[in-house]
Amino acid sequence: MPYLLLALGILFALAAANAHSPRRDIVLLVPSFFCGWLTIEMAPHVLAFWAVATALTAVFGGLDGWAGWLGLVLAVAGMAGLAATIVATRRTVVTLRDCGAPLDLDPEDAPRYPLAHLVVPPLCLIPRRGVRVERNIVYRQDGRLRLKADVYRPDGEGRVRPGLMQIHGGAWVIGDKREQGLPLLNHMAVQGWVGFNVNYRLSPRATWPEHLIDLKHFIAWYRQHAEEYGADPDFLCVTGGSAGGHLTAMVALTANLPEFQPGFEDVDTSVRGAVPFYGVYNFFEAGPWPRPMGSTHLLERMVIKQPFAANPEVYAKASPVTYIREDAPPFFVVHGSRDSLIPVVEAHRFVERLRDVSAAPVIYAEMKGAQHAFDVFPSYRTARVIEAVERYLTGLHRQGTDTGVPGEIVRSLGDRSVG
Repeated sequence: MPYLLLALGILFALAAANAHSPRRDIVLLVPSFFCGWLTIEMAPHVLAFWAVATALTAVFGGLDGWAGWLGLVLAVAGMAGLAATIVATRRTVVTLRDCGAPLDLDPEDAPRYPLAHLVVPPLCLIPRRGVRVERNIVYRQDGRLRLKADVYRPDGEGRVRPGLMQIHGGAWVIGDKREQGLPLLNHMAVQGWVGFNVNYRLSPRATWPEHLIDLKHFIAWYRQHAEEYGADPDFLCVTGGSAGGHLTAMVALTANLPEFQPGFEDVDTSVRGAVPFYGVYNFFEAGPWPRPMGSTHLLERMVIKQPFAANPEVYAKASPVTYIREDAPPFFVVHGSRDSLIPVVEAHRFVERLRDVSAAPVIYAEMKGAQHAFDVFPSYRTARVIEAVERYLTGLHRQGTDTGVPGEIVRSLGDRSVG
């Protein structure tokens, strides 16, 4: 038992260290991400399990030798590190001006500003009562191809409501509308929005830009059928995470481009606002990675299916950064500071370029200590981020009757982090 306690102590200490400083080398990238993701975003559950496992091992003879005592010290150190993660997560605050524009300020700085602090319970405590979900609505049918969406909307009839399109992630090869964006869509429906969780074709069966074309087909369908679900056909925002964040930015920045709308070039595919979470925005330039992401096996062999070295222009045309323009819609970009799959520098350079060109507000929130896909779990951090997204999008809707732009959004922020 002493050596079992020692093994547990080493495991707990390493997991806690990985949560604070995830590995990014090619061999440990994926296991480091999954371990850090679960440890950080499910920290209360993990801490309880660690404490019980340590206590039981100690009671049943784990402290009968030096190895057990060393293991206990390491286990306690690991649990202390995890407790610090929980404290940091519970202190997450996203502050907004009354107009609904998020400001990425550190909580310690907030008292100096006339801001409203958003303190909300975990999303698991927000009741789904009052939300109606309609599943598997076919928005595109072409032969055997049937693409579907789930609709989240408030119960009851009444005024036409703003619409939100949610795009799932999964590296363009996996994922489903039933797995991602659910806390956000339920919360938005409670607040009076109509959300559409959209599936699209996945690689390797699909080849870029078929993923994007499918999503534009959804927007064309939305224009025609939104009112059937109580949504405003003239007001649609878009959000998504990871590969869905990339597609969110592409949808927002490539409105009405004929090459991505074959056969429906005349349909208005513009959106009023975009909220990409931890997305990839540049396939053709190195920076966050030692080499451009476009040169990875995933993109060369499974998604775009063309050699990067011989076709760099193809990868540029698949990158949101290529389509940055002055008349881009408002953006609220969200990223975690400890993202080990898509380094936070990727968001930094995209936001900087977008702010240099776009006339619309570009808001950036960097969640301190958050891993990739942090919002999948209904944690305290997720609750605050989703509340901020709702306030931001509601601000766009209320004040953007003409342009979709809140009049008082601050475009340039000093501290890019939200604690």
